[in-house]
Amino acid sequence: MNIVFLEPLGIKQEQLAKIVEESVGTEASVRYYPDRVEDAEVLTERSQGADCVVLSNMKYGKDIISRCPQLKMICVAFTGVDLVDIDYCRERGIRVCNCAGYSTVAVADLVFGFAIDLARNILPCDQAVRQGGTKAGLVGFELEGKRFGVIGAGAIGTRVLKLAQAFGCETYAYSRTKKQIEGVSFVELNELLQTCDIISVHVPQTPDTVGLIGKEQFAMMKNTALFINTARGPIVDSSALAQALDSGEIAGAAVDVFEMEPPVPQEHVLLHARNLIATPHVAFASAQAFEKRAVIVAENIRKWMDGEPQNVIC
Repeated sequence: MNIVFLEPLGIKQEQLAKIVEESVGTEASVRYYPDRVEDAEVLTERSQGADCVVLSNMKYGKDIISRCPQLKMICVAFTGVDLVDIDYCRERGIRVCNCAGYSTVAVADLVFGFAIDLARNILPCDQAVRQGGTKAGLVGFELEGKRFGVIGAGAIGTRVLKLAQAFGCETYAYSRTKKQIEGVSFVELNELLQTCDIISVHVPQTPDTVGLIGKEQFAMMKNTALFINTARGPIVDSSALAQALDSGEIAGAAVDVFEMEPPVPQEHVLLHARNLIATPHVAFASAQAFEKRAVIVAENIRKWMDGEPQNVIC
């Protein structure tokens, strides 16, 4: 059995190797690459002879997989798997597993960092102090009593809703599958957009969700609304969001994701929009999350080797 880690996973290699050895044992040959390279030819070369490869959020398509005849399992050290050619993996009978759950706490934490930053004007206040200014025009609002809406009530969305309740918010959700979450009212998407003060997106990227939030949806929102996206960039129309911010259609926004992985081009429309906080796809990235991820990766491989795969995508 040959296992190849195509990139580092955010913890020291020695620590990762120890975690893998504790789960997989010594019956497999494991190779670790110390750098992240997204070039298809390099990835193809690195994948040669592998029964199982491990990667995070990098494109791994048919052009690579088709040249790896020994490949039987892809472990995606990430929640989303949209960068892997799932249809071709099904055709080939290649098992694909993800690491759902490792970043739930980390992402939800950043959502509330964004919410508080926007509600209390923390970044503008910082600039004002540095420029000799005062709080004039920068008095914000409390989260308590506000209507907090989540689009997508999976694990991350559910945790965000629980945190919102802890802050004293009224909580609402839109989801394809309605659940029973104490204190949460499930409503249709349009109602959520029209009535909520803070809206946070937590759906996966699929053909159905690309462009889910665009010009029409922003027009429904309150002009005092705050919008947060830590899910996937293509779910939201960036140009429509920038226009909604610049026209005052909504009050503020925070995004951790774009149509591409960082670095984001300096001319990107959102980087010039009014009252927007941007971070470089960091929501999932915390020291604890990376440790959790490594454990899940090792367990995924062990379970697959034992014929009882977990976190199965296909």
